[in-house]
Amino acid sequence: MKHTFRWAAVTAAGVMALAMASAPASAAPRTVPADGADPVVHTAAATPRAQSAIERYWTPRRMAKAVPLDLIDLGKQRLGRVARGVPKVVPSGDALLGPLAANEPGGPWTGGGKVKTTSGRVFFTFQGRNASCSGNAVTSANKSVVMTAGHCVKMEGAFHTNWVFVPGYDNGARPHGTWSATKLLTTPQWQASEDLNYDVGAAVVAPNNGQRLTDVVGSQGVAFNQARGQQMYAFGFPAAAPYDGESLIYCSGRVFNDFLLSNDLGMTCDMTGGSSGGPWFLSFNESTGAGLQNSVNSFKYNFISTWMFGPYFGADAQRLYETAQAG
Repeated sequence: MKHTFRWAAVTAAGVMALAMASAPASAAPRTVPADGADPVVHTAAATPRAQSAIERYWTPRRMAKAVPLDLIDLGKQRLGRVARGVPKVVPSGDALLGPLAANEPGGPWTGGGKVKTTSGRVFFTFQGRNASCSGNAVTSANKSVVMTAGHCVKMEGAFHTNWVFVPGYDNGARPHGTWSATKLLTTPQWQASEDLNYDVGAAVVAPNNGQRLTDVVGSQGVAFNQARGQQMYAFGFPAAAPYDGESLIYCSGRVFNDFLLSNDLGMTCDMTGGSSGGPWFLSFNESTGAGLQNSVNSFKYNFISTWMFGPYFGADAQRLYETAQAG
């Protein structure tokens, strides 16, 4: 029997579907990374000349015409258990946890604040096709880290090319510029077998006009190994109907544990493709638009389209972040 699941995003129009099928008896065994394995780091646009070429590549026309990925059959996955460590919070210096609004399943963000500048769209080329996800700028030592989903940096054995981050994207406008990646990172588990419990990615972006990313757009705090079942907010740029990818959308509510397949967190959320990699926040303050990033939009089961799932930020996600901020 074949069970079909759907990923949220990777593309401007945005839905990528994941067909989970029983693996043939001859399938190669799953490679399991050793405990504490290092994140995988891929060099992207390493020189100013390469960075400038990628930024020029992303014309408004190319962004508008980025196309969705179709069904991709990855075979039956064996998912690893997410390692936990000591709880850690990297603050951003903002006031957190303001009054909580009623639960929101997927409406336009009209509150303004920091999330309007730190979140943005991610554009890249995958298998010769232009595509998009979402991402978010976080507090980091190098002031240059964007957190996103693992499948927004690497899929089917290859890292994406022409990778850029457009913070504050709004109806085609790029008010804070286009930032090209010098390095793309993902967890060793996503690298080895595209394990959805570890669908976490990051990028280190080059300076733009002599300035570093978070000096321009600000940054959100980030947290790891936190308690489950809390109130959270999710943001992204969904592009599949009824959304169009042109504005920031959010969901909010108390998260629950996935009881079907993964070790992920779940939230009632209608966001569609294009939202993958968008941030999930703990302690979010609606008045300031600031919070602690604690997951990313990752996938949906297509038979429960009202639930979104995001990976638990455990020890491996923390190592990924620490490697990125040192890059």
